[in-house]
Amino acid sequence: MPKMKTKSGAKKRFKITGTGKIMAAAQGKRHGMIKRSAKFVRQARGTMVLTESDAGLVRKYMPYFR
Repeated sequence: MPKMKTKSGAKKRFKITGTGKIMAAAQGKRHGMIKRSAKFVRQARGTMVLTESDAGLVRKYMPYFR
């Protein structure tokens, strides 16, 4: 049986913590900051933990990152 491939886009965007949770950057920060409120931009800084439903999808994309 051949090895499963990791989605290369997923390995660049997500990180798995020591306890198995998946960290990702905040959404809505790629462009268009001028139309967003300062509060939104400030709160979207850094990374956040994904919900379990989203994390399940990411785990399928990265089969060996467990």
